[in-house]
Amino acid sequence: MQNDKSAERIILGIDPGTAVMGYGLVKEIKTKIELISLGVVSMQHLDDHPLKLKRIFEKTVALIDQYNPDCLAIEAPFYGKNIQVMLKLGRAQGVAMAAALSRSLPIFEYSPRKIKQSITGNGSATKEQVAAMLQSLLGFKETPEFLDATDGLAVSVCHSFQRVTAGKTSKSYSGWEAFAQDNKKRIK
Repeated sequence: MQNDKSAERIILGIDPGTAVMGYGLVKEIKTKIELISLGVVSMQHLDDHPLKLKRIFEKTVALIDQYNPDCLAIEAPFYGKNIQVMLKLGRAQGVAMAAALSRSLPIFEYSPRKIKQSITGNGSATKEQVAAMLQSLLGFKETPEFLDATDGLAVSVCHSFQRVTAGKTSKSYSGWEAFAQDNKKRIK
């Protein structure tokens, strides 16, 4: 049996953070997804922000080199009340993106709400609800120490779901006449 690489791909998902960065990797085979790995990069022991950014870059490059993903899916920073936190998250995201770019990986960005909506059907789902749905979808039992790991995994699964739904052509019509005109073979 020949391995058709075009029918499969590996997606690296990252939930950027300056204290803990979550990541998850899935292998997509046609419309099926399998868990490869998930985990966190902890930077809580580092006091210096530039050192944290260096660690994010190095760990992202190491994940890319180890698993050879076809793309990076990353969570976009959300607007919060604290502008300093948002700036730091934006830097963390930028550094992870730069690591992917240094390995010529395409990058796809998703809002936290889009990711939650994609996984649970509810854009306001809790981290625990997202983790539980991922456990059900991918069939893993162990609960990661940090929910940031399942957040990173959720980004990769969200990206996979976009391809699955993109493959199904959806078109909107202004009314029945437009639908009938476009689907003559389907109407008897």
